Amino acid sequence: MASDQKKPVQAVDINEAKPTAETGADKAFGLDIDIDKLVDEHEEEVSEGGKTTRHQGIYLLPNLFTTGALFAGFYAIIAGMRGDFEAAAIAIFFAMLFDGLDGRIARLTNASSKFGAEYDSLSDMVSFGVAPALVVYSWGLSQLGKFGWSVAFIYAACAALRLARFNTQIEVADKAWFTGLASPPAAAAITATVWVCNDSGLVGTAIPGEIAVLVAVLTALIGVLMIANVPYYSFKDLDKGGRVPFAVIIGIVFIFSLVTLDPPRVLLTAALIYAASGPLMLLRGRKK
Repeated sequence: MASDQKKPVQAVDINEAKPTAETGADKAFGLDIDIDKLVDEHEEEVSEGGKTTRHQGIYLLPNLFTTGALFAGFYAIIAGMRGDFEAAAIAIFFAMLFDGLDGRIARLTNASSKFGAEYDSLSDMVSFGVAPALVVYSWGLSQLGKFGWSVAFIYAACAALRLARFNTQIEVADKAWFTGLASPPAAAAITATVWVCNDSGLVGTAIPGEIAVLVAVLTALIGVLMIANVPYYSFKDLDKGGRVPFAVIIGIVFIFSLVTLDPPRVLLTAALIYAASGPLMLLRGRKK
């Protein structure tokens, strides 16, 4: 009979059962996920030829160095928490190197952007604000109780205030001078101090109470210098592409030789000299 005859099976197009690119959605664990809406593309306004235009995306190279600085600062926190203070100090100095390169590369490649400036500021807060505060607290300020973590917080808060003030004055400030101690040399002074103490065997229960108090006072003083109205030479007005006397190169070689002899003590001496240069310059100007 006709009713006993099998009906032909209708062919199914496999492509119709799969989510296509035109739908903007993929099946993942039984859920419809719109890939296009997971991460919005970054857009910002830039000035080109006197006209304001909008561009999508970010510049890779300068932000790559900023990410390197952020990673080094985060690694310093981890190293400090596990008691490896030499590695923590070295990581922060590497963060300083990456931080010095990202801005220069952005200017050389004409890749400066508002996104890069904000990202760099947040990276500086982690690498030169939070990381040094936690490293010095883990090293010895923790034995001072509430006074110790209060001093560490003062330093971190002053670093945040310093960066916020710098961001608001970046368009009108004199490029040759900083108002207040910049956060990278401030971090260098704190971490180099921890490095020297660790290299001398002053770590953990071997730290005398007076040494811990002295480092706490230095930490608070460096924090105050970051927000004080004290001038510091920025070295940004130097002609990096111009000619210099041959003796300058000899001096640079001599400085590198000193650093290789005893890195923690040489770097600490240089950081403290630069930190003291601001108040001395201010006093000299007032006398004149």
